[in-house]
Parts: sequence; structure tokens; C-alpha cells
Amino acid sequence: MLPLGLLNAAQGHPMLVELKNGETLNGHLVSCDTWMNLTLREVVQTSPEGDKFVRLPEVYVKGNNIKYLRVPDEIIDQVSESQRGQQGNFRGGRGGQSRGDHGGRGGDRGRGRGGGRGRGRGRGQ
Repeated sequence: MLPLGLLNAAQGHPMLVELKNGETLNGHLVSCDTWMNLTLREVVQTSPEGDKFVRLPEVYVKGNNIKYLRVPDEIIDQVSESQRGQQGNFRGGRGGQSRGDHGGRGGDRGRGRGGGRGRGRGRGQ
């Protein structure tokens, strides 16, 4: 289960975000991007000591400030079930006849510069 897939599934649900500075944010996930930047709504921010609480309508959190995320168990179950259902739909990444009709190595095109071996290039012809 990849983190971004889990976050995309958690959009619209409540979650807890702990930051590297010790603050915690409780709110509903609105959006996330590939850098794990989050937008939360209806947020309660708690100080590192746990003695101060602030209500905020919306918060943008940069991904590099996040220490950990707590997502509801239902979301985790939902994502893992959907991944189990999709496992049979993928072909293997390596091997097999996936490169057209000429197979893998040594097909009709070389790799890099220069011609193929023994094709009449540069051998005094």
C-alpha cells in the first residue's frame, strides 16, 4: 500500500497530523499532492505541550514538516481491499514477450551509438 494512494482515499475524512515541531493538527483532509503537501479543513491545532488549542478554518501543511499521519482504520481496510481486487489485473513488469514482436534483448534496434556488430561498418569495407 503506497502512502499517496492511502491519502487520496482518505480525502474528505478526518485525520490527525503530527508535525516535526511537535504540534498536532486534527481536521478533514481536503487534498494532497505528490509531495505529500496537505490541505485540511475544520482544524484543531494543539501545541507541542498539549496545553493550547486553536481552531482554524483551513490549514496548508508542507509535506516535509510531517512526522506522521493517523488515518481512520476504515480507510486503510478500504484501500487494502481495493488493491487485493486489482492484483490480478497487472502483467509482470519483467520478462515475457512485452516488447513487440522482436522480444527483449538484441531486437531490431541497437542500444546507444554506433551500428550493430558485423554489419559492414568500419571493418575495412
